[in-house]
Amino acid sequence: MFFFFVGGLEQQARQVLKSGAGRCIACGSRADLVDYEKVLKLFFVPVWRWPGKEPVMYCNDCKLFFPQSLTPPPPSSTADVLRCQFCRREVDADFRFCPFCGNAL
Repeated sequence: MFFFFVGGLEQQARQVLKSGAGRCIACGSRADLVDYEKVLKLFFVPVWRWPGKEPVMYCNDCKLFFPQSLTPPPPSSTADVLRCQFCRREVDADFRFCPFCGNAL
């Protein structure tokens, strides 16, 4: 007799506390400050939920949860211009890589 366990533990965003509070550490897009919960799933059905300890940052593009202490500063809302952290030149906010030095923004 064999028994196969199909389940897992995942994090889900419960409530957005501040939209666009920072930038994602993986892809560089906007990240939100959220309250989250951990969810235990068995056979893809949520069985048990419990809240996270403190708010975290959540990227809607790459679905990454990360601590607020690792967050780069948010992009400026007044202008759609970023500065490359390596060559310090101004780059449009649409770019993910600097067109001057080639480093990730």
